[in-house]
Amino acid sequence: MLRSLGIAAAAVGLMGAAPADWRAPDPENMLVIDTSKGRVVVELRPDFAPKGVERIKLLAREGVYDGLQFHRVIEGFVAQTGNPDNKDGGVSKHPDLPPEFTFHIPPETATIAVERSDGREGFVGATPFGAVSAAEQASRSDTRLRGWGAYCPGVVGMGRQADPGSANSELFIMRASSRRLDQQYTVVGRVILGFDAVKALAVGEPPAAPDLMLKVRVASDLPVAERPKLELLDERGPAFQARLGALKTARGAAFSICDMDVPSRLR
Repeated sequence: MLRSLGIAAAAVGLMGAAPADWRAPDPENMLVIDTSKGRVVVELRPDFAPKGVERIKLLAREGVYDGLQFHRVIEGFVAQTGNPDNKDGGVSKHPDLPPEFTFHIPPETATIAVERSDGREGFVGATPFGAVSAAEQASRSDTRLRGWGAYCPGVVGMGRQADPGSANSELFIMRASSRRLDQQYTVVGRVILGFDAVKALAVGEPPAAPDLMLKVRVASDLPVAERPKLELLDERGPAFQARLGALKTARGAAFSICDMDVPSRLR
């Protein structure tokens, strides 16, 4: 079964994608969130935010996230959770984290989807990003790609207070695009399964009957037989490029990285 955050996979020929067009996510960087509305799986990106991802895995392994509410869910915006007191401002016993709003990665690890004179957009794994233009990058002595996570549907960020260095345990999942958040909050990954469950969460600030994260685990900590059997369309492969090309043609100059997602399938 093919799953996608947006445009139907069949519409651009993914039903005929070859086996080599698919990849298995790394279980050490796959977060399994069983919610009261169903299972949500996130592909984490330590290359975007090593400290943030490390913290999320630590809290999952400590059981801190188990039973916490989605305490703030706004239609067309975000679903927030991860505060031990189930409201904004609650933090774990661990110290706050420094901002990881931008990253520097080897350029060969990124797939560029859009090239403009003032910037670029693309994917690393399932997670979209923005980046400086090729000309600006070439003017720097550091040859690594300077970029930042793009807040498209399904992208997961770390909440914070007014201080940019106050991220701790809170998570938020984008229910829609909000690119004004780019370079303001740390991106840690993207939902690769269960976005329908995210969209079904009870809305409110707080909701009258909040939904819960019942259990949160790192996939590698689960017995192999119990891990989600998922594959993602490889963003470096020809099927992905064909899908990207079709979407860019259909959208024309209006195309945005948030128009594109990375489909998954159950094995």
